Amino acid sequence: MYLIYLFRRDLRISDNPIFHHLQKHPQFCHILPLYILPPNQIEVSGFLQDPSLESPYPQARSRLGKFWRCGPHRAKFLAESIWDSKESLKHRGSDLIVRVGRMEDVVGQILKQKEFQGKVGAVWMTKDWASEEVDEERRIERAVKEVGDGKIEWKVWDGEEMLLNDNDFPTNDPTEVPDVFTSFRKSFEPLRDNIRVPYRSNRSKFPPVPPNVPTQAAPFSISTSLEDFISSLQKPVQDCGLGTPILKPQGASTAHPFTGGETSAHERILHLLVSGSLSTYKDTRNGLLGADFSTKLSAYLALGCVTARQVNAYMVAFEDGKDLPDFGIRLNTKVDLANAKGFGKGENKGTAAVRFELLWRDYMRLCMRKFGDGLFSIEGFRQRSNDTSCHWSNLSSPETRCTFDRFIRGETGTGLIDASMRELALTGYTSNRTRQNCASFLAKWLGIDWRLGAEWYECMLVDHDVANNWGNWAYVAGVGNDPRGRDASGGSGSEGRKFNPVKQAWDYDHNGDYVKAWIAEFEGVPSGKDLGDGKQGWRDVLFQGWKVDDIFRHTKDKRERELRDELKRLKWVKGPLVKIRYQAKHQAQGKRGSGADRGGTQGRRD
Repeated sequence: MYLIYLFRRDLRISDNPIFHHLQKHPQFCHILPLYILPPNQIEVSGFLQDPSLESPYPQARSRLGKFWRCGPHRAKFLAESIWDSKESLKHRGSDLIVRVGRMEDVVGQILKQKEFQGKVGAVWMTKDWASEEVDEERRIERAVKEVGDGKIEWKVWDGEEMLLNDNDFPTNDPTEVPDVFTSFRKSFEPLRDNIRVPYRSNRSKFPPVPPNVPTQAAPFSISTSLEDFISSLQKPVQDCGLGTPILKPQGASTAHPFTGGETSAHERILHLLVSGSLSTYKDTRNGLLGADFSTKLSAYLALGCVTARQVNAYMVAFEDGKDLPDFGIRLNTKVDLANAKGFGKGENKGTAAVRFELLWRDYMRLCMRKFGDGLFSIEGFRQRSNDTSCHWSNLSSPETRCTFDRFIRGETGTGLIDASMRELALTGYTSNRTRQNCASFLAKWLGIDWRLGAEWYECMLVDHDVANNWGNWAYVAGVGNDPRGRDASGGSGSEGRKFNPVKQAWDYDHNGDYVKAWIAEFEGVPSGKDLGDGKQGWRDVLFQGWKVDDIFRHTKDKRERELRDELKRLKWVKGPLVKIRYQAKHQAQGKRGSGADRGGTQGRRD
C-alpha cells in the first residue's frame, strides 16, 4: 500500500514523528512525500508554463494592505528549505514531490489517478493551529473520505515541533492557557528538566516514491533546479509596493546571511555552540548589527527545519560536557567544543535565556489555538472583553496611506525606526529589539491599525511565523497577552507599553552605528569612533534628523554646513511624522523625559 505524506511546516527528516513511526513500523511499500505550494499564501504565477497565461488563482495578497503574503526574502528561504528536504530524502532513497494548487484539489487528483486507485492506504500530515491551516485540513479530510470512499486512513499527527508536548500541559483545553505568560512559564519551572528528548534518528532508507506519480496539472510546471525554483517563487513578488528602490548604504551587510533547510539549521546550531554565542546570548540578544548577537534560528523553527526540543538537546549535551546528539544529518561542520565558552559547565544565563525564548514561541502558538481568528481581529485577544476602545486609523484615509507608505520605506524621520524598516525591506530581517520599537511606533505613535504592520512583516520577514508575528504585534499594540499593554483607563492601543524610539536608540545604538549602517543619506554623518569632541550633536541628528538645523544652525565648519543643508532638503528631515522630545542622561544631567509634538492636526505630519 501507498502512503501520501503532506508536508507543511515540518520540512525536516530528523525528529519527525511521521518518519520516526515509519522507521519503527514499516507498513507501506511506497511513500509519496508531497509539498504543495498553497496559492492563497504563496504567489504561484511564476510557475505558469506560459507567462502570457493568467493564473486560475487570485493573487496571494493580504486582506487589509494587499501586500504579498510571502515576499521575495522568505520565498527564497522557503525554496532552499524545500530543496534541502528534497535532497535529504533522495539520499534516503525517496524524494519530495512539489506541486502547485489547493491541497485538497491536488490530493484528490492523485487519488483519482488510475495508477493510484485502490493502492493508497493512508494520507497523513502534521497539525498546524493557524486558522487557514485548520480549514485547509478539514477540506483535505473531506476530499480523502470522498474519493477514498472511507477506505483510506486519514490521520493528523502532532507535529511535535514545540519545546513542550501537548501531553505535558495540565489540560488539553486550549481555553485554559493562562492569559499572562509569567503564569504559564512558572508552571514548567525548572524548564530544563521538563523538556522531552527528541526522537532518536538513524540513517536507514525510506520506501521509494510510487511509480507513475501524476505530473503537475496545467497551466503550471514545476522547476527542476533550485535556481529556477527560487526564480519562479521570487519573480512575481519582486515589486512589494515600495515605489522607488530603497538605497542600500555602501558596506551594509545582512544580519541574516543564512540559507534555508534542515542541514543549514543544524550547522547554525553547531556554530552557535562552538563560537560561544549561545552562552553569551543573554548579554547580546538586544544587539542590532552582525550575525551572532542572536541565534537566528527563528526562520528554521518557523518552517519546521529544526524543532525546539532539538535545540534544547544540543544545549543539554553542551551544558553537560557530553557528545552532541547525532540526528542523522549530513553536516559539513567539524565540531571542537573543548574551548567553547560554557562547555561542560551546566546551564548558564545564555542557554537559559534561549530556553525562555523558545517557551515564548510555544506560548504564542498556544494563544493562537486559544483565540483562533481573534488573532487577526483589530481587538486582538481583547475581543472577548467587549472592549470597543480601539480607534486606529486605516488605509481608507489618504493621509494614513501616505503616512504608512513613509513608515514602510523608512522615511519617518525617526532614525531607529527608519533604519529598521530599511533593513527589513533590503534583507528580510531586523532584530527583535527594533521590531518591538517599530510595532509600537506604528500603533501608538502614529495611531495606525497594527494589523497593517503585521501584514507587512508577513510579507517581508524571512522568519515569519503566524503565531509569533501576529501575537507579538498584538502584544505591543496593547491587545494581546501583555498585562501592561493597556493604559490606565482600561483602553487599548493608547499608552501602556509605549516604546520611546529615541531613548531606545540611545540605549541600544549609543554611537549611532546601526542607524548610519542602514540609512544611506547619513553616509557623511559621524558615528561610532568618529563622535569625538564637538561631534556629539551628530548623534542627535542620526536619531532625529529634524534637529540638524537647530544643532548646527550657527556652525562655522564648512563641511558641517554642507551636510546640514544637504539633509535639510530631505522630506523626512524637514517634516518628520513625529517629533519626540527626549534628552539623553548626559544632556539632561541625569533627568530623562519624553513627550511628543504629534503631526496631523497640529501640522507636524506631511
